[in-house]
Amino acid sequence: MLNFDDAQTRLADRAHPPRHHETLPLADLFGRVLATDTFATLDLPPADNSAMDGYALRAADTLRTPVTLPVQQRCFAGQAPQALLPGQAIRLFTGSVLPTGADTIVMQEDCREDDTGVTFDAPAQADRHIRRRGEDMRAGARILAAGTLLGAGEIAVLAAQGIAQAPVFPLLKVGILTTGDELITPGQPLPPAAIYNSNAPMLASLCRGLRTAPAQLRHARDDEAAIQRALAELADCCDLVLSVGGASVGEKDLVKPAIDALGGTLDLWRVRMKPGKPVALATLRERPLVCLPGNPVSAFAVFTLLVSPLIRGLQGRRLIRPPVRRGILAADRPLGGDRDDFIRIQARQPASGLPTLTPHTQQSSGALSSLAWADGLARIPAGTPVPPGAEVDWYALSDWLA
Repeated sequence: MLNFDDAQTRLADRAHPPRHHETLPLADLFGRVLATDTFATLDLPPADNSAMDGYALRAADTLRTPVTLPVQQRCFAGQAPQALLPGQAIRLFTGSVLPTGADTIVMQEDCREDDTGVTFDAPAQADRHIRRRGEDMRAGARILAAGTLLGAGEIAVLAAQGIAQAPVFPLLKVGILTTGDELITPGQPLPPAAIYNSNAPMLASLCRGLRTAPAQLRHARDDEAAIQRALAELADCCDLVLSVGGASVGEKDLVKPAIDALGGTLDLWRVRMKPGKPVALATLRERPLVCLPGNPVSAFAVFTLLVSPLIRGLQGRRLIRPPVRRGILAADRPLGGDRDDFIRIQARQPASGLPTLTPHTQQSSGALSSLAWADGLARIPAGTPVPPGAEVDWYALSDWLA
């Protein structure tokens, strides 16, 4: 068996960004991956401006206080201010351009205005509450790097620069094949000894959470010819294929023979992790094919830890493997075994220090309800049992499934 870290690296290394891109308008950019570096076309702010509602003045005019200065002008954002005259003040609002001759802004809460002017009871400090030209973005500077996943903040940056469209990589197309005579589509009558297929909708949802195109779904009974046809169809129309089940050592584990028959090659098989040992990476028609365990909990763990970095890499993202966090294990007994164990946990952040990681009471790979409960997977290294209160690595689902 391959150790977990090597397996994760092997899958991540199979990821090559798309060779082509498309240009989309701002309204269609959310969740897409930027294909090229983007540079600022103008300074932001474009001019020195007020960070507060208040008054622009020369600080030297308030050295002797209290002092009342005439209000020369009231200037709203979007209006051009007059040049400030000595011994006067200009009423400004947040975003108003700083008048020539002013060197500070006093917040409206720190002074008072009446018919005679605006009164200051304390000397003003120079260079207060001013946003300087270009302090946020400088024309010509890189503002977004290729491989950036575009969210609301990134789209705001583009819009603020007047950029109406941007080049992005195409949506990754993922095919999902489930196998097994016992699986029934949800909503259909359930025959004796059958179970509903939870893997297909679960994995399709996980892919959408990673901003792929809607997954192409196929199901094949335990028949090698049917599995071959489904794999060939998905490999022809998708960038990545995921198969679920049928890749272990049972009599009806027919995925590997189907891959061989289609001319595919097996690059790795079995990983020293729990859950998820019977995972395989293959190449089929020059596309990566990942064979996931049939157990939904195992498939979820393998997708989170091994497949999600591969997907991010195939999307062209810069960040392929999110950071691994640290936490304190709040178990009631030592944990561990001969494989790296990834247990379902809930993380709770105390007032200070590392979060507390509480394991679900059921760590069986059949405890499907634990997936809806957990917000992370804690890694219990193979070998020496890990005692309660120990510091361990954990993988936040909010990091790894986004």
